[in-house]
Amino acid sequence: MPGIILTGNVGRIEARYHHSKNPDAPLAIILHPNPLQGGTMNNRVTVTLYNTFIENGFSALRFNFRGVGKSEGVYDKGEGELTDTAAVLDWLQSINRGQRPIWIAGFSFGALIGMQLLMRRPEIVGFISVCPPANIYDFSFLAPCPVSGMIINGENDVICPLENVNKLVDKLNSQRDISIDYRVIPNCDHSFTNNLDSIRQCVTEYITGVNQDKIVNL
Repeated sequence: MPGIILTGNVGRIEARYHHSKNPDAPLAIILHPNPLQGGTMNNRVTVTLYNTFIENGFSALRFNFRGVGKSEGVYDKGEGELTDTAAVLDWLQSINRGQRPIWIAGFSFGALIGMQLLMRRPEIVGFISVCPPANIYDFSFLAPCPVSGMIINGENDVICPLENVNKLVDKLNSQRDISIDYRVIPNCDHSFTNNLDSIRQCVTEYITGVNQDKIVNL
């Protein structure tokens, strides 16, 4: 899992990339929490998502948003971070030619950016959103949401409270042809202390089960 440096519109983007031995492997990008709260690509939940996609046959990439680690630039309230993510997706597609499933996954602030990207990139076929901050940001841009996906939240999360995430899930599930696999992890806080294996299990079940028809040659 070597470190790499990509080029974004404000300079270097620090990343970690695993390239599957399967030439037709699906692709996944994993996004970290808010940099203003110390979020980096080495966040435990972010790394767990990254490793889970790799374990399930994906070529996967995680990276630091602008101003984090060795990534150049400064925090841009989500707009620049979305631009960073689009640039990373462009790079990932450039070294993985041909049509293949692309997934986006994110934790907290990263979940917001991931869901914004899937509205702009029709090649994305699925998403995993862990603790989307529906109490802080307006998710009404998901109208309509273009693809189905999974949302995971901790029962005892006080950063992204269950009440707000429940409302987001209900709105998405009410949309035509959209199905959200919603998992609430019991006795679990926002950092998923002692519950990282629950994330791994939920994501594995989803990407190898409900959406098996969207994954090729695993």
